[in-house]
Amino acid sequence: MLDHNCFDFVCLSISQANAASGMAVHDDCKLRFLELKAKRTHRFIVFKIEENQKQVIVEKLGEPAQGYEDFTACLPPNECRYAVYDFEYLTEGNVPKSRIFFIAWSPDTSRVRNKMIYASSKDRFKRELDGIQVELQATDPTEMDLDVFKSRAN
Repeated sequence: MLDHNCFDFVCLSISQANAASGMAVHDDCKLRFLELKAKRTHRFIVFKIEENQKQVIVEKLGEPAQGYEDFTACLPPNECRYAVYDFEYLTEGNVPKSRIFFIAWSPDTSRVRNKMIYASSKDRFKRELDGIQVELQATDPTEMDLDVFKSRAN
């Protein structure tokens, strides 16, 4: 259990880390990720950087019944995003498993400034989401199709 001074130090450290990266992470991002990880209340989460507010926010939550096609339809064709996808699959022994994927979506058609902001903030943001098991970087849909998910899940 953290004592009060230790807690203040942790909060200050988080604030300093946010300031150092230039991009804050909205508390809702962490909360929704914890819901996906622990309660499976979301199939996926799409995150967006709000440049004016200098923070990462939740843009879209996928319902547990939604699938891969619903997820990919939420990624804009000309703008970068971060996303988390709870990928469920069966092992060779027909055992149901799941892996939490972090996707850095950076389409070739997005603006250079957009790509730079997302690339420079990615590691800092990803560290906020404790429990990511696989990371994908994709510049077009073929780099994150279902076959890629299946091959990286094992």
